Amino acid sequence: MASEAVYSHRDPMLKKRDDFEDILEERRNSSDLRYALRCYTPVLYKGVAPCTANALKSMVLQSDQLRYVIDQVSNETGRATDDIQEEASAILEEMAHCLQLSTVRFFAFTLSKVFKTLFRSICVNEEGIQRLQQAIQEHPVVLLPSHRSYMDFLLMSYILYTYDLALPVIAAGMDFMGMKFVGEMLRMSGAFFIRRSFGGDKLYWSVFSEYVKTMLKNGFAPVEFFLEGTRSRTSKSLTPKLGLLNIVMDPFFKGEVFDVNVVPVSISYERILEEALYARELLGVPKPKESTSGLFKARKVLSEDYGSIHVYFGQPVSVRSLAQGRVNRCQFSLVPRHIPKRPSEEIHNFVNDSAYRLVRAQEENMVLKPWVLLASLLLQNHHQNQTAGQKRGMALDELTAQAVWLKDVSRHYGAFLHWPGHVSPSEVVSSSLSLHRGLVRTCEGRVQLAVEQGGPAGSGEPHSTVTPEEELLSQAVIILSCASYRNQALNVFVRPALLASAINAASSNQKQEVFNSFSFLRNMFSNEFILCPGATVQDFEEACYLLVKTGALQVTPQEVLVTERGHRTLAFLTSMLDPFLQGYQVVCRFLCEEATETLTEKQFIPAVRKFIIKQLLAGRLKYTEVLSSDLQKNSLAALLRLGAVRKIKGAEQATLKVNKVMVNSLEDTLGGKLPTQKAVAARL
Repeated sequence: MASEAVYSHRDPMLKKRDDFEDILEERRNSSDLRYALRCYTPVLYKGVAPCTANALKSMVLQSDQLRYVIDQVSNETGRATDDIQEEASAILEEMAHCLQLSTVRFFAFTLSKVFKTLFRSICVNEEGIQRLQQAIQEHPVVLLPSHRSYMDFLLMSYILYTYDLALPVIAAGMDFMGMKFVGEMLRMSGAFFIRRSFGGDKLYWSVFSEYVKTMLKNGFAPVEFFLEGTRSRTSKSLTPKLGLLNIVMDPFFKGEVFDVNVVPVSISYERILEEALYARELLGVPKPKESTSGLFKARKVLSEDYGSIHVYFGQPVSVRSLAQGRVNRCQFSLVPRHIPKRPSEEIHNFVNDSAYRLVRAQEENMVLKPWVLLASLLLQNHHQNQTAGQKRGMALDELTAQAVWLKDVSRHYGAFLHWPGHVSPSEVVSSSLSLHRGLVRTCEGRVQLAVEQGGPAGSGEPHSTVTPEEELLSQAVIILSCASYRNQALNVFVRPALLASAINAASSNQKQEVFNSFSFLRNMFSNEFILCPGATVQDFEEACYLLVKTGALQVTPQEVLVTERGHRTLAFLTSMLDPFLQGYQVVCRFLCEEATETLTEKQFIPAVRKFIIKQLLAGRLKYTEVLSSDLQKNSLAALLRLGAVRKIKGAEQATLKVNKVMVNSLEDTLGGKLPTQKAVAARL
């Protein structure tokens, strides 16, 4: 890694992004009924005629691949092929969408009313819509929206209907089918329902993959699914799931289509409808079951203000271009197309790398609102004041000044920041605090997190009846809700933050030492953040470039030196990563001190939560955020990946076998007590 390469890194500030248009503006000034009943004539792929739901099902059931698998299952189980054919037909009946324009029009009318009540604006990049319109006509299209709310797939269909584009068919979880009336309405608006896991059900997998591929190959509609597999409860991007991406790329690998266009879509909410629900889920409160009655009970959200939404349709990504020089498609000519084949290592690596690149593309076009910066600053201030026993909160003018400083830093790092330019910074800050008044309090000119509300999760019970544990969990709801907004900025700051923490942990300012420390932390946190496989050197160079550019570091071929003005930046960056460091450390400590030989994977989260609550109440931990089950699961995944913990399969459940020496060593290294092990030799 030649040192000059650091400075030739592409400047993220030079990235051009499209302008936005508010689609609710027109809805506020014209009839919703006329909008819902207007002429709707979307252009389809190569002008194909729309296909009925029943015709699509017939094509799937008569496909060579499904017939091959039915014969295979019959031979393996001894069942009659007619029985298995009937089962396949029942699976497809349960799964398939039944898109009807009348239902779409009903949703268009209803959602117009709901969206105008909930949101100030829904801003869409119209240039992205034009690119999508062109892409739909040329090749089969796959839409990949980010997933932060239940609102996402309704919003996507609403936008495409507004712009007269072909409505997508959407992969939805089977749990939505349990919602009487609403489940069928979703099916009639383009949703198809899939199980959360297939196990080893060969027939189910075959019906599902053939259904998706038939829709894609024939271009009847764009196929839409969430690459992360589920909603992110933390507002961080989740590690991508590869199953559906494998399926939609398969027709290209086998030469059944010339190309597939994949379109990453970034949906950014100023205020998330489910913020408190997510925080409680992370603290172990079970997720409410999807039901129609639950939907009607949720009507009270209609009286709240949820700010604005920004939806950015990214550049269509050609699978053909991605695969050029990476995938040898000749291997697919050796086996008949209808015979299912497990992806080779080459294909798996290609799909995995592509998935990470697509999630990164989603992240880069996420719009950050001022509250994201304010939440980051208020969280850091809360933890610092708590530790130092100082007066709580920050003076409003100090918070405003720090937010302006952070706005400039984040823009230098390439953040897509929506900071109104026509009003003063103090008005921007006041407006953000007002929108999120459930999370912050302003008193005597000081702003602080609203953690002193008495009663579990702000229930308003008399304070005397509240146990210390209940009070802690009540505060944790507020802190985890704020952290979810802070997390929206992590994709901007994570690489510089890893470097800042590496500089703190390294035993000297030698560049190789700092790189070794950076490499260790990056490897440790690769389940926590979206860090592309095999890009350690590239990420190190990018972090160096950004910190040199903003005057925080001086980097020579031998040394990494912090400048006088860089201390403030590095202090902010290390504080951003500190809750994650402490979270991983406390999981290591739990495994060394409390884990028994019979600890199962299912028991791990409740047991570690109990241990953390005890540590927090005793004042041994600084960050309430370590109570997040997401952080605990990710740290266990990292320890399993590194071989410090192993899963031992039992008759009923897998138990966790802990290598206490290795776990203890990792805890020490995370705490900066020991120099990191020599990283894989890299040319610095």
